[in-house]
Amino acid sequence: MANYLVVTFSDRIQAEAAYTDLEAKNFPLTHVKIVGLGYRSLAEANLFDPSQAARQQMLMMMFWLIPFGFFAGFTFNQVTGITILDWLSPLGNSVVGGLMGALAGAMGSITVGGGMQLLLAGKERTTYKQRLRAGKYLLVIVGSETLVREANQILRSLPSEVWQMYEAPEPLPKLAVN
Repeated sequence: MANYLVVTFSDRIQAEAAYTDLEAKNFPLTHVKIVGLGYRSLAEANLFDPSQAARQQMLMMMFWLIPFGFFAGFTFNQVTGITILDWLSPLGNSVVGGLMGALAGAMGSITVGGGMQLLLAGKERTTYKQRLRAGKYLLVIVGSETLVREANQILRSLPSEVWQMYEAPEPLPKLAVN
């Protein structure tokens, strides 16, 4: 596992000031990257984006759970013969049961696939790509847990927008950057 600290700054000057603070405290700069206009691009940084990964997992689960939910709801209604809407035929009621099952599959994929994490994350839910498009700069520190915590202590006093500390799987997965 690789440990990450990703700090979002509103402009280039703030990101450079953070980099300078790390340099002044003799922090090993081989573990530091600035991502943004004039520096590395997101593709060059090969940065694992937890928001993007959660979205991809959620979509992958939807791909399987929605059809499965429809089939399960349709079959359950066929077996039990429950009348959901009086004015529909038995086949129509089974289709409604299937649609309810598909809806349950979608809700399950959102809940289990990381959608709740995205909804509750606030500013952190915006992907790195969206932040860079808005003209923000990312200061990325990659290394051991102690190295990341040391950088965190050095940078805490600086004005920044979003702080994210996490572990990413090794090797880094290649996520599509649109």
